[in-house]
Amino acid sequence: MIDKTSPAANGKKIRLITKALTSAIKLWLRTQLTEVSQIEIEMGASDRQLLSGCIPSVSIFATNAVYQGIHVTRIQLRAENIQINIASVLKGKPLRLLEIVPLVAEMVVEEQDLNNSLSSKLLSTALNDVLVQLLPEQWEKSKAISWQKITLDNQRLMLYGISLTESESSSLEIAVGLELLSGQELQLTQIKVLYNQEPILENNSGYHLDLGSDVDLQELTLKSSQILCRGRINVNP
Repeated sequence: MIDKTSPAANGKKIRLITKALTSAIKLWLRTQLTEVSQIEIEMGASDRQLLSGCIPSVSIFATNAVYQGIHVTRIQLRAENIQINIASVLKGKPLRLLEIVPLVAEMVVEEQDLNNSLSSKLLSTALNDVLVQLLPEQWEKSKAISWQKITLDNQRLMLYGISLTESESSSLEIAVGLELLSGQELQLTQIKVLYNQEPILENNSGYHLDLGSDVDLQELTLKSSQILCRGRINVNP
């Protein structure tokens, strides 16, 4: 039997599928965020590339975005050679990544957004882990900390919290300088920790933090009331 479908009809069908795929991709990107006030997505892909499950490039710009409780004031992302489960998407199933996607990112976080992130489990856990590493003998990992405030000023970060026990609550203040040693390593400098206004740690020699192999930072700048971060991060399937 001869297929009498015209080239124009085939082209229209492909465009409809491409439009549906584009919408699915944009929906997936939005579902990664709890909140976002503005998001712009630009995909560099032909119809043929989309239908093969390959997206050569995607650029994303978002403002006032929230990811796992982390508030980001402004972020710009670019990814290349993204492989997706195209066959499943065409059957109505959710989009997912098939391979690791390296993201080149530039992010700005204002001080207020950083404070809004203190209730995030992701950030509070990271802060607790750093505290335990700074004070392995003095600080028990089981101690509950309620982080109250973060202030930023000229490559220094000041963190204020309350240590909670069954019988009392005590104030905790941490001041550190931040230096980027390499793409995967941060150095904390001029560390000072006060517990109930009494110093329990003063260390000017520095302390290293390993960011992991999925991160490659080129810049980390703490200005007055703002953090600027540029680099690459891997998004795993």
